[in-house]
Amino acid sequence: MDMNKLMKQAQKMQREMAKRQEEMAQKTFEASSGGGMVTVVVNGKNEVMSLKIEPEVINPEDADMLQDLIVAAVNEAQRRAQEEMQKELSGMMGGMNIPGLM
Repeated sequence: MDMNKLMKQAQKMQREMAKRQEEMAQKTFEASSGGGMVTVVVNGKNEVMSLKIEPEVINPEDADMLQDLIVAAVNEAQRRAQEEMQKELSGMMGGMNIPGLM
C-alpha cells in the first residue's frame, strides 16, 4: 500500500470530519418533559441554547419536580444531539469503529 496515498486519504477524512462536526454544531435538537411543560434546545456541541418553562409548572413549594423536569429535558436533548453526531460520523466512516473517536 502506498503510504503517501494513505496519508492523503487520512487527511481528507480528517477535513471531512471537521466539516461535519462544524455542521453538526450549527444544528439544534429539542426535547421536552412533563408533557411539554419544560422544553430545552441544545446545539450540536451539547450547549443549552434555550429553556422554556410553562408558568403553571412553577410551584415554589415543589421545586424538586421542576428541577427533575429540567434535567430530564436537557438529558434527552443532549442524547438526541449525540445520537445524530454518531449517525453522521459513522456514515462518513463507512461503519468503521475507531475506539475513542465517539
